[in-house]
Amino acid sequence: MPVPDDPTLAQLRDALSERTKELNCVYSVDQIFNQGELAWAQLCQRLLEAIPKGWRYPERCQVHIRLGQQVCASPGWTATPWQQRALILVQGEEAGEIVISYTEAPPNGGEDPFLAEEQHLLETIAARFGRHIHVQRLTAAAVAQNHKNNGAGQWQVIIDMLRRTNPRLLMRITRKMLNLLCQRHVTEAEHLLESFGPAYRSEESVLFTAANAPRQYAGSGDFLDASQAVFAIAADHLPDHEIAEHIQRWITEDRTDFLANILEIPGASLQEVVSALQRFQHLVPRGLELSPQRETAFKASLGRRFFSDQPQFINIVKRHVTLEEYGDLTQRLIMPPNSHGRLGGKAAGMILAESILTPAGAAYPILQGIRTPRTWYLASDGILHFLHFNNLEDIVEQKYKEIDQVRQEYPFVVQLFKNSPMPPDLLRGLAVALDNLSQSPLIVRSSSLLEDRLGAAFAGKYKSVFIANQGTKEERLRALADAIAEVYASTFGPDPIEYRARHELVDLHEEMGVLIQEVVGTQVGPYFLPAFAGVAFSTNDFRWSPRLQREDGLVRMVPGLGTRAVDRVATDYPILFAPGRPGLRINITPDEKMRYAPRKIDVINLVTNAFETVDLGDLLRRHGRTYPLLHQLASVRWGDNLHLTSAMTLDAAQDELVITGDGLIERTAFVEQIRTMLQVLQEQMQTPVDVEFAHDGRDFYLLQCRAQSYAPENQPATIPNHLSLDDVLFSAHRFVSNGIVSNITHLVYVDPWQYQALAEHEDLVAVGRAVSQLNRILPARRFILIGPGRWGSRGDIKLGVSVTFSDIDNAAMLIEIADGQREFGPELSFGTHFFLDLVESRIRYLPLYPHDPETRFHAQFLTESANVLPDLLPDFAHLAAVVRVIDLPKASRGRVLHVYMNAEKEKAVGVLGGVMSW
Repeated sequence: MPVPDDPTLAQLRDALSERTKELNCVYSVDQIFNQGELAWAQLCQRLLEAIPKGWRYPERCQVHIRLGQQVCASPGWTATPWQQRALILVQGEEAGEIVISYTEAPPNGGEDPFLAEEQHLLETIAARFGRHIHVQRLTAAAVAQNHKNNGAGQWQVIIDMLRRTNPRLLMRITRKMLNLLCQRHVTEAEHLLESFGPAYRSEESVLFTAANAPRQYAGSGDFLDASQAVFAIAADHLPDHEIAEHIQRWITEDRTDFLANILEIPGASLQEVVSALQRFQHLVPRGLELSPQRETAFKASLGRRFFSDQPQFINIVKRHVTLEEYGDLTQRLIMPPNSHGRLGGKAAGMILAESILTPAGAAYPILQGIRTPRTWYLASDGILHFLHFNNLEDIVEQKYKEIDQVRQEYPFVVQLFKNSPMPPDLLRGLAVALDNLSQSPLIVRSSSLLEDRLGAAFAGKYKSVFIANQGTKEERLRALADAIAEVYASTFGPDPIEYRARHELVDLHEEMGVLIQEVVGTQVGPYFLPAFAGVAFSTNDFRWSPRLQREDGLVRMVPGLGTRAVDRVATDYPILFAPGRPGLRINITPDEKMRYAPRKIDVINLVTNAFETVDLGDLLRRHGRTYPLLHQLASVRWGDNLHLTSAMTLDAAQDELVITGDGLIERTAFVEQIRTMLQVLQEQMQTPVDVEFAHDGRDFYLLQCRAQSYAPENQPATIPNHLSLDDVLFSAHRFVSNGIVSNITHLVYVDPWQYQALAEHEDLVAVGRAVSQLNRILPARRFILIGPGRWGSRGDIKLGVSVTFSDIDNAAMLIEIADGQREFGPELSFGTHFFLDLVESRIRYLPLYPHDPETRFHAQFLTESANVLPDLLPDFAHLAAVVRVIDLPKASRGRVLHVYMNAEKEKAVGVLGGVMSW
């Protein structure tokens, strides 16, 4: 993406520098006022030094401060024509003034040498001075009165002072004290509460029988008079020190009203919220203590403002994410001017998970080693700013177009976005982020408002882009802006739009937040990669053994970058295990472990600055000596056996290595760590969870956390007895889940052998298009897809039908056929984005192994029944030998198909029978 050569960029940079100086000036003044008791001379000297630094020409700036009869000024002060002033007000009354002037005309010329922001800065300093004087007077009066009363309760002095100077604050404190006394069931306080208008208790019958009648007005004068009675009751029932503590805390808490007010204003910008939160953080080190109610209110409001308006999510966030963590978050936030955006679902999940796991380390020491990568956040309305800056607002209408048109236009949309400049204000924020992240490789991840919500994960629907982040600052900034544009463009891709339509989310407002995240890893030769990465789930709906329970979970991991763990890959395999029962591995024998081991690895090439897939064996032979944790990931093949070894004896250049993960699983605390993490997150988030992780050889990193897509637990089906062999179309006894798929009227059968025989790539692609068209015209949830290999995988198209999930989303079931004579077959892709979609849409999955002598596969019925494909899709009639569509009632004398699955018995059968009624 081009970085615009904007002639105003220098002006914008100067403006940003001025705002920084002004902010530093305010902070310096606040520090001076908060240094405790300073003599007038000391206070003035420090203010005279600090204030000029906030002005545009500090070397020409002089300051004059008057407070009552006391005056202090910069050395050599003289009145000049170039000056501005602000009154010091204490409780609304003039107490003095501050005058700023230039000793000579500033170089900018013009009638007004001062910036508008400088006048605002001066008024801010004067207001802080006024509050400082007010606090000093209150303190002095309280001390004086305390001495006068020879130790009488200090709180009484404060109440008297508030009565004269701040009646509104007194009303709030009185209300809180009355509530406190009533909570402690003080009878006099309860009677006093009844005195305001018609008594609350005596009016209860009115409240419930005449609810629409107005209540009697109680004036503020009555309330102030009642404050004496309230505190008299308090004096009778509470010790003086407790009353004083409550009053002091409530007065201190009242100083945070500015944050409460901002958070309650619906139209407040994100910048206003951030500024108020940073100001609040500045108060915290000075002993600010909030009541539990106010702290909870702040956390709930901030959760709503930064993350989501989903009540269930806010209820969890307010219990875990601290105000300090929100404050830290603002230091890594990039936003457009006047932003009203949020951080998006992916950011929300990761921040929440970190907030849960950090304190959990006290109870579970094994969690103390979990880290999160450095991350910057781009607010979700940055995409709206990008669209407006480039006059692309009409692109939002893509979501209302036919999905075929969306798919056809999407490549153009991507290039349009990548060739559109990023707004300068966003570029400035990105430049700051790059300075912080240095030259570490980065991943730019989507974090849309709709993404990772409870009930709609959008798993894999939006783009994530790896960048090497090497080269000059300008080159790195250009690459980062280009990656963000690509993520923005993915908002209008066919997969997310179709997903939104399927979940009835099309009309909801969507914005795209962005995470700029440091890639976890280390350099191995010319490559950057983690030792291993993957995904983990606290529950598992697809189990390879009846001894596994749903709660045992699932881990799917690979060496290198985790992309191969979340995608279906045509020619490769991950490491799979259940953290609840790591001994029940899917591959048990050495032969199985060797056959189903990872053979490729995804890396970032730091020389070519590109994301690459390379041969794992070749990488290990060349650079295995520097590969982290290789002795725990790899086993050494000796003949027909595999053996674990140590870091000292492993010879990556000579040994025949097989990536099994056995050492990691059997000899380290990794399994316990990930199992404990999943349990804690599920318990605190009150839902099964799905996480992404990576390990750099030193530390375990959590990369993402969201609510897991899962289907309700199905009961084992009762397999019918005495079935006629002619009625059974297929059977299976491997990797069977529970449930029944009933009343299937159509089968879409892609003949594995005919598919393999296709010589032209265009014909292989056309098979996927035909399936996609059938997905739209066949009765939804009344057809089953049966075909070869790994559907929806990336890689060799020969090894599985080329479809995306949106091409099969109306099917009731997907059945993948293994061919024992060739290199393609089902791969248990539990945990990939493809399988998450199957689970979320409740599409059942079953692998078939026709060459297993214990299974039934009625190939004759599938190949000889009438094929209605030419009638349904004449344009694909030339594929009739490959794609067969069987109308079951016509082909089987009015019968339909029922599939019975029983995981406990490890058995599934597909049976023709009459229509079931439920």
